[in-house]
Parts: sequence; C-alpha cells; structure tokens
Amino acid sequence: MTDFIVVLGWIGLYAPMALGAIGSIIGCATAGQAAIGAMLDTDSGYGRYVGVSAMPSSQVIYGIVVMFTLNRPVTADVSPGLFAIGVLAGIALMASAIYQGQCCASAIHATKSKPEIFGLSIAPAAIVEGFAVFAFIFALVISANIPQAVA
Repeated sequence: MTDFIVVLGWIGLYAPMALGAIGSIIGCATAGQAAIGAMLDTDSGYGRYVGVSAMPSSQVIYGIVVMFTLNRPVTADVSPGLFAIGVLAGIALMASAIYQGQCCASAIHATKSKPEIFGLSIAPAAIVEGFAVFAFIFALVISANIPQAVA
C-alpha cells in the first residue's frame, strides 16, 4: 500500500506540468486553426492572429513552476499532499488553457470581420487566464505547507 501512495505522490509531482502542457497543446491548436482560417480570409493582421493563438501556452509555464515548487523527496507522508495539489492544479491549468484557446479562436473570428474590436475581443481570453493565475498562486501557497522532508 505504501508503494501505491508513493506512486500517487510522483503523479502529483509531474501532473501540473503534464496537464498544463496537454491543455496548452489543445488551446493553441484550436486558436491556431482559427488563425490560419482568418489568414485565408483577410489580407492583413497575420501577426496578431498568430500572437493571440499562442496565448494558451502560458499554462504550461505555470505548470512547470508548480512542479518545481512541489519538488521534494517523495515519501508516503508527503505523497497525499503532492497528489492533491499537483493533480488539482494540473486539471485547473488544463481546463483554463483549453477554454482560453476557444476564446482566442472566437476573438480571431470576430477580428477578421471587424478589426477595430481586436483589443476588446481578447478580453474574455484574459479573464480565463486570470483563473489559471488563481490556480497557480493557490498551488504555490498551499504547497508551502507540505514538509520538505519528514524525519
């Protein structure tokens, strides 16, 4: 049973980075497909389409930082905390990246028809990013309560 608990701790250690990366891949792909479609329909604004489509990539960076923050010797005593914080933060980062990609795709679609609303159209994607930041900060604060090494 102890080995199983330790395995859960290792899963929790790497989950923020892995789940954040999965979400960023899906989000960037969704927004990138919209950007490519918009490029076919317009004669300008290509740079901002590509820039907006990269917005969901920030969640993998947050996941990497959380992973390094959780990094400590994995024992049966600290594994439940590592698992809970890592997996829940990872799920939040993954969902945030996926939905941010959808917001970015919608912003790209709206901007290609009405370029003057570009700034306003990316506001929903920025709001979704805010929730990723909340999960990121929460994981960092809570992880400070997990002991580095149990004697």
